[in-house]
Amino acid sequence: MIALRGINRASASLALVAVCAAADAKADGAVADRAIAGFAAHCFDPRLTADRVSDLLHPTGARVDFYDLDPFLTVPASPVMGRAATEGTDRRCELAFDGDHADRAAEAALAALAAEGIDTPADIPASHGATPGTVLLGARQLNPVRVAVVHVGTRPGPNGIETFLNVERLMPSAN
Repeated sequence: MIALRGINRASASLALVAVCAAADAKADGAVADRAIAGFAAHCFDPRLTADRVSDLLHPTGARVDFYDLDPFLTVPASPVMGRAATEGTDRRCELAFDGDHADRAAEAALAALAAEGIDTPADIPASHGATPGTVLLGARQLNPVRVAVVHVGTRPGPNGIETFLNVERLMPSAN
């Protein structure tokens, strides 16, 4: 047992809890940084495939939800895994991670849309409403027949509050 001079057990326990909480916050921050950057760099890329998701997004440490039922490239479709596909969509790219980083995540998503030149507003379909914790919800025209809906916010996660960044591509018939 380590003796701590001038610190009683209760104080030592509180200090240890504070150190652990700070380490957890730092780890959450690192995952948040990687996840936000990964989403901004890759989720708006029409050439993103399930294999590339494994290489580029899973290493961020975020929880990833991806499917692409109608790929841009001549690669096999990426099936729906995890939660069910949103009605009227054929592609989802979502990252979620512990903590509340929604404001920073929304800024990065908007910057990524602008960098990709995806700036023509579109109507948000009824299937994509705001939820408690929504910081950003918007739709953008990708081309004359395709719309993307971007949703960023917080929600309850497996370890408490989590931040999510989500982009879903609507099927042409759903526009």
